Amino acid sequence: MASDESSMTRRTATAAMLSLAGAGKIAALPPGRPLEPSPAAYAQAWLVEQPTRILFVSGQTPTDANGDAPSEFAAQARLAWRNVEAQLRRAGMEFANLVKVTIFLGDRRHRAENTRIRADMLGAATPAITVIIADIFDESWMIEIEAIACA
Repeated sequence: MASDESSMTRRTATAAMLSLAGAGKIAALPPGRPLEPSPAAYAQAWLVEQPTRILFVSGQTPTDANGDAPSEFAAQARLAWRNVEAQLRRAGMEFANLVKVTIFLGDRRHRAENTRIRADMLGAATPAITVIIADIFDESWMIEIEAIACA
């Protein structure tokens, strides 16, 4: 990405997050900033400066309270993200506090759909992202998401 584009993207992402914080739509910004945020809901890196709290979220599976998983990838991805969000809320955080996310996909055919859903779920948040194609623990799961958040 050209430096002018990178700078403009970074300013746009930062402005969007500040706007959400000012409107009371997010609890607090993480104590840092994304480096080279992408329009695809991720950043090349996150610089965290003096965090007060760090939350490590174990791999969240695409299961509901009964342990059931939907059969379609899109529904599984949204449910896994909602499960990540539930853990963040337990710590008084939101998606805007995410600084690092690792997504495990059971099949590389889901890459594009995963990217679309991630962008939809995260909104203006742009954590550092790694996607790994893996043999996931339960054969019915197509996705698992782990995360690190700071406040």
